[in-house]
Amino acid sequence: MSDRLRLILVDDHDVVRAGMRAILDPSFDIIGEADNVDSAIELIKERLPDLVVLDVKLPGGGGAAVIPAVRRDFPDVRFMALTVSTSKEDVARLLDAGVDGYITKTTLGADLPDLIRQTYVGARPVSPDVAAYLLDIDEGITSETPISRLTPREREVVNLIARGYTYRESAERLGITVKTLENHMAHIFDKLSVASRHELTALAYEEGYLRPDDER
Repeated sequence: MSDRLRLILVDDHDVVRAGMRAILDPSFDIIGEADNVDSAIELIKERLPDLVVLDVKLPGGGGAAVIPAVRRDFPDVRFMALTVSTSKEDVARLLDAGVDGYITKTTLGADLPDLIRQTYVGARPVSPDVAAYLLDIDEGITSETPISRLTPREREVVNLIARGYTYRESAERLGITVKTLENHMAHIFDKLSVASRHELTALAYEEGYLRPDDER
């Protein structure tokens, strides 16, 4: 079985997709392409890639419309925006939708494979030309508590772990492997600066994320 990441490319320009395929084919398995929102959603749900590389500007609602439509049913699919746009509004819209990385097309092609791998493992890479105002965007689209700044999937993990479910039970409820659950927990611990599930549970109650009467 191949351990190469399986990608879908979404861009409304044929030449751009061809260029991406030429750069990425040696390192990844390109399992499909789409050029608009509806066809992208259908293709992603059908083939279930590890990661989707998509443009911000797409016919049918833009890249921000693709992510939530897929994540409702398939939360483990990763998304990396690859775009010419450095608009603060576009970046905010994609981050609010749950994009896992935001890279501009001025990035050197040789860097793309590594940026895709970073995105897949949850490192959330962004290009330098948008990173300067990333913090402002995060503050504008999320609430003030640390837990609310986690990804939707990470908040689902917190909800189960803080309510007393084991890693295996939580993984089964979320439809993921225990290893994936452990990876989520590592990111959660790092983001929240906690060292154990007990500290995580205490923080969840302190923030009002869970109430004492919440049950398994």
